[in-house]
Amino acid sequence: MTYSLITATALVDALEGANPPRVLDCRARLGEPDAGHRLWGEAHLPGSYHLDLGRDLAGPPGQGGRHPLPTPTAFTAVVQRLGITPEQPVVVYDDMGGQLAAARAWWMLACWAGHPDVRVLDGGLKAWLAAGGALQEDSDPEAMPTGSDWQPAYRDQSHVPAEEVLEDTAIKVDARSTERFRGDAEPIDPVAGHIPGALCRPSANNLDGDGHFKSAEDLASELPEADSLIAYCGSGVTACHNILAYAVAGRSLPRLYVGSWSEWICDPSRPVATGD
Repeated sequence: MTYSLITATALVDALEGANPPRVLDCRARLGEPDAGHRLWGEAHLPGSYHLDLGRDLAGPPGQGGRHPLPTPTAFTAVVQRLGITPEQPVVVYDDMGGQLAAARAWWMLACWAGHPDVRVLDGGLKAWLAAGGALQEDSDPEAMPTGSDWQPAYRDQSHVPAEEVLEDTAIKVDARSTERFRGDAEPIDPVAGHIPGALCRPSANNLDGDGHFKSAEDLASELPEADSLIAYCGSGVTACHNILAYAVAGRSLPRLYVGSWSEWICDPSRPVATGD
């Protein structure tokens, strides 16, 4: 079983329990590298630590895309620095319903590193505040938890490299907006369009009007279905939100194409499709 979500009220109770979760603040703003740490410093869930999209959840950008995976050695150093162990649950959150870095953190910890109990705060920071949750404003920005010695057993079968994407018969599911998928608009990458044969499933469609995940039944009826699936997006971040939606729906999880569109277009020999 892959754990996926926790409600704000359940998190309140868990934080008062015998084995409270390690809470990680994953707020980020694309194009603003220091925004996440600034937001955490202004106010955050009590006892939470900042987990940075660019520095902790990705390697250096380049031919591997805008948010390639860090090396296993680098990410092991991150989880040890944050005191993460398999024995303690982990809760990750952002302020976008998991559509940005929280889902990426969930995927990296649960699906890649193999942590047995990682959950995304359903509805994010907004849900926490709506449930009457308090925020902490007086943390030492340099304070860190006691480190751990956890050595994750990374699951390389959870993701797929670029050279296998087109040859693989799996259905490719694109988490970007319909406009970007079609190639009608491309505000980030220098080439517009999508991987030939892909289906468009915008990650925003996984949420209801309040920023919570739709029910498992609704997601199961909406998500593309196939014996084998590969999730991708612009840079391997929002694709994790679609993978999380499959977990919520109780379905088999797609593999992640980490480099996604930002890596795909680095090689001009790779085909590009536009339109539906």
